[in-house]
Formats: sequence, structure tokens, C-alpha cells
Amino acid sequence: MTVQQSDVLIVGGGLMGSAAAFFLRRRGQSVTLLERDQIGQYASGVNFGNVRRQGRYLGQLELANRSWALWKRLPELIDDDLEFIASGHMRVCYREDEIAELEAYAAAPEARELDLQIYRGRELHERFPFLGPDVKGGSYAPHDGHANPRLAAPAFARAAVRAGARIEERTEVSEVQKVGGGFLVGTTDGRQFSAERLLITAGAWGQKLSEQFGEPVPLDTNGPQMAVTEPVPYALPTVIGVYTKIPEEVIYFRQIPRGNIIIGGGYRSKPDMLTRRAQVEPRSILNQIQQMRRLLPGVGNLNIIRVWSGIEGYLPDSLPIMGPSGQVDGLYYAFGFCGHGFQLGPGVGDVMAELIATGSTGTSIEPFSIRRFAGTTAQRSKAS
Repeated sequence: MTVQQSDVLIVGGGLMGSAAAFFLRRRGQSVTLLERDQIGQYASGVNFGNVRRQGRYLGQLELANRSWALWKRLPELIDDDLEFIASGHMRVCYREDEIAELEAYAAAPEARELDLQIYRGRELHERFPFLGPDVKGGSYAPHDGHANPRLAAPAFARAAVRAGARIEERTEVSEVQKVGGGFLVGTTDGRQFSAERLLITAGAWGQKLSEQFGEPVPLDTNGPQMAVTEPVPYALPTVIGVYTKIPEEVIYFRQIPRGNIIIGGGYRSKPDMLTRRAQVEPRSILNQIQQMRRLLPGVGNLNIIRVWSGIEGYLPDSLPIMGPSGQVDGLYYAFGFCGHGFQLGPGVGDVMAELIATGSTGTSIEPFSIRRFAGTTAQRSKAS
């Protein structure tokens, strides 16, 4: 049997894996990417499409800033349009004490590149007159925006292929082994692939592979809840989301130039990991409608024309697994982005390519190391 060889093997064809393949080729590495289903089918293609930096863990902003610099270069970078619009992002709240928390975030040194502006009271409602009266304040990020998640991973994959990468869809991994100084991967259709280095970007299934290398992590899986309205005249360019500690109040929306309003937030569903399907929760859609009427009273009579969900991986600290293995030389991870990986995708691909090709990266990713879960008691995955 012929073993197909490359410098780097990537398992998982979401945005992280596709972007990593593209940037690895730009660094001269031969790359093979294996995807069990279709590129961008799961979390990467069904998320809300937020290209935001504000509201992130402050230690993640360096990575987010690197990614934002790449978003600004689209479509020049990959010769494809992801419908990215730097529309601004508004984080609003319903309580006075929450305004102080938004102010503290804006004042943090790590957030200086975001140019955050705090609004409250009359000034807020003059600037954003469509907001409901319950909204007390907000933090405006002028450079953040949104893009079309359905386009992102396939576009990076096409760019990677044009640059010389090999991408195999409908290719399910059956076994992964460390053999000598490299890795040997077998697939359910009987093929074998080998490489000196292995990058696991398998999203909600990433822990299944890390566990095989003695690095289990307490990954949980959830299905985000999304809805889209009928088209109406384009009047809401800014992405808006609610900052709150009350789960049912979490709501966010964006209007696309075609006029539809895309809505996310609220209760999540539990995916079926055997059938690889996530269901829409009716109570979540009903809650979204209720919360939207509070946040944006003018949408009260719009029709919802489509709802959907997906499969996302979450860690207990809401931070991803990203970086080298703590156990195996040549093994790398980038998965578990906890529902907020879309903006990071290009930056993650660039950082992982730099790390794999050179042995180090100039961007801080130490907080995301898989080593933080070594020896914890919560080693069994909830995803099975």
C-alpha cells in the first residue's frame, strides 16, 4: 500500500484547519488536510459570523489583533470575498453597574487597539435611536464587524489548494499513530497518510484525538441557536449584542446588506455526536424573539424565515486548546474555541503555521496550552 507523505498532516477542515493549510503552504510546507465530511460543515459554517475583538478574554486580544490585521487584507489575501464588513460592534447592557464593567474593559491596556467608546443615557439613544428603553449603556468598537461564515473555510481551503495543498474531503480518520519521528494516519477507506508533524483542528471532536495521545480534556459540546428574518430595508449596519450575566438575556444580531437580520444567542441544544446533528430548540427561538423585542422594538412583527444549529466545542474556562502537545513531539492542537473562534480563524491559522514551520511564534498563546488540563479530575469528555 502506498503511504502518501507530506510535511504536515491536518485533521479537521473547519476554518482553523483550512487557514492553517493556506499559511503553511505560504511558508513552504507540504500539507495534506483530511476532513471527514465537507470543508466548513460544522461550527465554522453555522456560527453567527461575528468578527469582533471586544469582549474577549484580555489575554486573547493579541491573537485577535493579529487575526484582525488579516481580515483587513481580504479578499486580496485569498482572492475570495467573505462578505467582511467592518461595520462596528456595539456591546450594550441593561444595568448601570454593567456600564462600569464595560468601562473597565475599555480602560485595560490590552484593549487599547480597539478604540472603544462608552455611551450611556441620552447620548447612547441619540447615537443608536433604535435601541429599546431598557438599554442603559454600551461599548462601541468602531473597527469590528461581521462576515459570512458559510464562505470562510471553503474560501481558505480553495486558496490552500491553489497554493499547492492537498485537501481530502469525505475522508474519515480511523487511527492515528506516532511512528518513529513522525505520524501515520489511517482512514476508513483503507488509505494511509504520513507526516513529520500533525495538527489537530477537529473542533468538537478534537479531544477524541488528543485523548489517544494521553491528553484528554474536559470538552463539552453545544449547539448554538441561530435564526434569520425576512429582508427589510438596510438600516442597521452595526453588530449589536447584549452584555449580561443572565443567560436568557444573551442576544445578538446583525443585518446584512440584503436586508435580512441574523439573530443568535440564548439557550443552546445538546448535539447528537453519533449522527453529527444538532437540533433547534423551540424555546430558544421563542426567547430570541422576546429578547429582540426588548433590545430592538422595531423588529416585533418581522417573520423568521429560517432557523439552524451546529456543533461547537467548549472548555470549562471558555478558552481554546491551541499550541504544541505537552506529551508528543511534532503534535499540535487548535480546537475547542468555545463559540467565539470565527474572528480568530485566520490568525489561528497564521500562528499555527508559524509555530509548526519555525518552532515558535511571536504571538502569545500560552494561556491556551493543553497542559493546563494535565492531571485534572475532569478528564472524561462529555461529548461522547
